[in-house]
Order: sequence, then structure tokens, then C-alpha cells
Amino acid sequence: MSIQGIKQRYGIIGRSEKLDRAIDIALKVSTTDLSVLIQGESGVGKEAISKIIHDNSKRKHNTFIGINCGAIPAGTINSELFGHEKGAFTGATSERKGYFETAGGGTIFLDEIGEMPLDTQAYLLRVLENGEFIKVGSSKVEKTDVRVVAATNVDLLDKIKKGKFREDLYYRLNTVPIYIPALHERREDIDLLFRKFSIDFAEKYHSEPVRLLPDAKDVVFQYRWPGNVRELRNVVEQLSILHTDEYVNADKLYELTPQLFKSNLPAKTNQSEEGFGPGLEEREILYKFLFEMKNDLNDLKSLVFELIQSNDLNVSNSQPLRSLQNQASVTPIFSNQSMESPVIVSHNEDDNPELIIKTPNYFDSSEEVEESLSLDDKTKELIIKALKKHNNKRKKAAEDLGISERTLYRKIKEYGIQE
Repeated sequence: MSIQGIKQRYGIIGRSEKLDRAIDIALKVSTTDLSVLIQGESGVGKEAISKIIHDNSKRKHNTFIGINCGAIPAGTINSELFGHEKGAFTGATSERKGYFETAGGGTIFLDEIGEMPLDTQAYLLRVLENGEFIKVGSSKVEKTDVRVVAATNVDLLDKIKKGKFREDLYYRLNTVPIYIPALHERREDIDLLFRKFSIDFAEKYHSEPVRLLPDAKDVVFQYRWPGNVRELRNVVEQLSILHTDEYVNADKLYELTPQLFKSNLPAKTNQSEEGFGPGLEEREILYKFLFEMKNDLNDLKSLVFELIQSNDLNVSNSQPLRSLQNQASVTPIFSNQSMESPVIVSHNEDDNPELIIKTPNYFDSSEEVEESLSLDDKTKELIIKALKKHNNKRKKAAEDLGISERTLYRKIKEYGIQE
């Protein structure tokens, strides 16, 4: 079956090359019995890829079971997957078959594999290596013929470094990796998805399809969509229910979905905390610092221009007004003894005041010091300023910095900041 045929069959919307590549790999690997690891953010459609692999394999007429490893308590996951004997634990009033026994000859999709407990990982590794498992409370070795397709939205290599995931299991699962791109990596598909969802919900709620005006469309395209396709679908459904008109402008979009207008600054990926999601705090602090500098600079320029206008001053032709704007970005530091005014007001022959820009050589004996551009240095500097500003009250300092109090506490310890 072609990629386009697969999209139509499974309702996959998009023309992104990255998405097509993921579907193509799924089709090619489906004819084998190799283990597959599907990677991508939450909400990108990893389960759909697992069904493509199963439905196009020789196992398609047998059982397909999807399991969310993060939704099963650690104390019962072994029983759920491998079964248990009667009396194996309190409440085990009868023998129970596990998913690996039930799905014999078929496919098991293990979503959020990174949340699986370490002891269960050891049992799973044995199944992958020789098809053997033991029920909870039993000593008898059972056999099964199951294909395992796993998925994760976290960085398993980071989990391995922390001792929370087995390295041998990772390489056993990762025989064929498939990466599903996030929605912000295929922005060309946002309009297609929005229109498809809009038509679907119009039929469901017997209304006109929601359409975006250009200003609202710009907002939708620029939003990062951390919840991916699932979040976009929810937004379209919300607009379909709450908006009475056919067309939506930016003002109405802000009224109904204000979260789309939140700042989405470039971010350094912090794989150690949220997997494939970005670690925003460090970059957001830096950008906050830069934006504050820009605002201060604009205030300085406005003050100088206001002085020029209120005193009816003319800027000398020898140095255009643009030079004054450029010089406003430099703030030299002078001693009282050597200070010389860089702005001099004089009078011409017509007795009209004239503003002359004079740039003295302040730096004859000065030493040029290169400013540190280290992200860590700037982050530490901003944290110290915020703590001083709020008298070491962490909650208020965290709010001012735009980060959580827990993140602030971690950064204080990381940088050794004395409060």
C-alpha cells in the first residue's frame, strides 16, 4: 500500500516529508518481526504508527493489544503483562492470563515504555530474547510468540544514565527506530489539520465550519503546540462550540483560547527532565534579561529625544540624529575629575540653540574588558537580582523570573547562590 493510501485509511492528515518518512519506515518494517521503538512527543500519533505496523504484517489477523505502561501501578504491572497463579498475592483468587499470553501470535504495543519498572524490564527483555516468561507466583517457564512495538515521549538514553532504564533492553527494542515529528516541526500541516477538524466538528454539532481570519491564522501558526495534534483538535472543537460566527479574528481567538498567545521563546532542550520537551527556564531568563535591556535602551532614547524637542534644539548637521540614537546604546562610566559632557548646547549666529554631539576620548587609558556571554552566568546574575529585589522571598522571585519555585530552588543549589 502507498503512503497516501495509508494516510487515507488511518485518517492521517499532512504532507510533511518527516511524517511521510516515518510512515514509509513503518511500512517497510511491518513485513518483519523486528522490535520497533517509536519516539516522539505526546500527542503526535504514535499509536497510529503501531497499528500501521500490525495491520500490514503477517500477524494482522491476530490480536493487537495497546498498553500504557505509565497507567498501570508498579505493583500490578507484572501480573497484567505476564499473568499470575492463584494465591500468588493477596486478592489473587484465581489464575489469570497476562497480555503476553493472550496476544500470542499477535502484536503488543507498549506505550510510555520509559515508565516501566526495572524488574518488569528484566522480564520483558527475556521475552524479547527467547520468547519466555514466568507468571507471578509460578516457577513454570511459559512460551509466547508476540511482536513488541514500544513507544516513548522521553529520552531513554537519559533514563539509562540515571539508572532508570536498562541499556540492554533499550538496544533490544531500538532495532528499528521511528521518529514522529512534533506539530511545530511540520507547520505546513497546521492549516490542513485545522480545516479537517473544523469540518468534522461542524458536522458533529450541526454548525458552520470555523474559519480563521489572517490575524488569527498568524497566531495559530506561530504557537508551538506542545500538545501537538491532540491539542490542536481540542482548540478547534472549543472554537466550534463557543464561537457563533463563521470567521474568527485574533481578538476573539484571544477571548476563547488565551493560551495560544503565551510567549513561546526559543529554548534549550533539557532532555534530563521532560524528555523531548524543551527546558524553558534558562533561555526564558536570558531572553527576559535581553528584553529588559532593550526596554531600558528605548527609555533612554525617548528621554534624549524629549529633551531635544522640549528645548527646541537642532542637531548639528555634522552628526545626524541617527548618531545620537546609536550613542544611546553606550553608557560610559566616568570619574568626577575626568567627566566631560558629551552633549553641548551652543548658539549660532541667529541665536538659535543648537545641539552639538561631542564624543570625547574617554577611553585613552582604559582597558577593554570582554563581557561574559555565558548563559549560566547570565542566569545566575538574574536570579541574584530577583532574590535581592524581593528580599530573598523565593516565591515572588520565581514569579518575577517566570519560572516555578521548584526550578528556582534547584538553580540556587546548582549555582551555589548564598541567600
